[in-house]
Amino acid sequence: MTTATPTLRRRFAQLMLAAGAALAVLPVPASAQDQADEARLRKIEAEVRALQRKVFPGGDGRYFEPQIAPGSEPAAPKGQVMGVIPPATTAVSDILVRLDALEAQLQTLTARSEEQANTLSQLETRLAALETAAMPTPTPTSTMGTLPPGAPSNAQQAMSPPPIDRTASATPASSPAPTPAPAPVAAPSPERLAAVQAIAKPDTGDAGDDEYSYGFRLWNAGFYPEARQQLTRFVEQYPTHSRISFGRNLLGRAFLDDNMPEEAARWFLKNYQADKNGARAADSLLYLAQSMIAMKDTRRACIALAEFGETYPVIASGRLADEYQATSAKVTCN
Repeated sequence: MTTATPTLRRRFAQLMLAAGAALAVLPVPASAQDQADEARLRKIEAEVRALQRKVFPGGDGRYFEPQIAPGSEPAAPKGQVMGVIPPATTAVSDILVRLDALEAQLQTLTARSEEQANTLSQLETRLAALETAAMPTPTPTSTMGTLPPGAPSNAQQAMSPPPIDRTASATPASSPAPTPAPAPVAAPSPERLAAVQAIAKPDTGDAGDDEYSYGFRLWNAGFYPEARQQLTRFVEQYPTHSRISFGRNLLGRAFLDDNMPEEAARWFLKNYQADKNGARAADSLLYLAQSMIAMKDTRRACIALAEFGETYPVIASGRLADEYQATSAKVTCN
């Protein structure tokens, strides 16, 4: 019993030493590690607060609201995938956008140009038809009067030569057909001479305006042959006068009112073609339609009326509205 006791004591001592060694190698308690982490967190929080006071003075929540709440994620803009940053606008993209806008404007301008070209082509076609219609062969007239003594000298009328008789070529040369003598022009009666002399010629210092005004007075009094003679003088001597558009138009009126629509049509067309922006160009085009109606040429009358309505819409609905409607009512146009 005595020998066994020291042995047991030695073994117990060995066991105690082994337990102590085991305890020596055990890790640091968790409480110490937690204290170190807590200190680090406090230090970081202090630094963040210091930074916040530097950047956002008074950062106690009254000045700025957090954009991202704890535990949430900002929503992506409409049309953008979450987590994908849209590319910034570059100079190339701006240039492409501007080029697209320029191409759209160019297409619009091209379309307008084609429309105007088409309209111009139609106007040229109608104008060609009017030119063909207004070049009839004039016939000699014997209604030309003579101005009384003391009135302005005579001027040659704007008359085309009479048509050549093609049947004369079939006649043998040995027996030419006799040329009929022109009918004598009837001399004005003393009463007409007195009435014409009663119309005074103005004297305002503007010779061209005086010539036109005198022709207007003759026309207004119903002396159409004398008015034609006077207005022809004005047109020939003052082609650049400010009243030239009035003169050519009134000369056509002096023929039309005297039942000479062919000669009237020539002057109306000439006045319209000479200056479409002239003071009486619109009137001449409307009277050209009336001349065609007097000649029973409905097709060309309709062309002139359509040209008048399209070229002068303001005048057709204003100053000459009544006369335009009255003229249009005389024909049936398709």
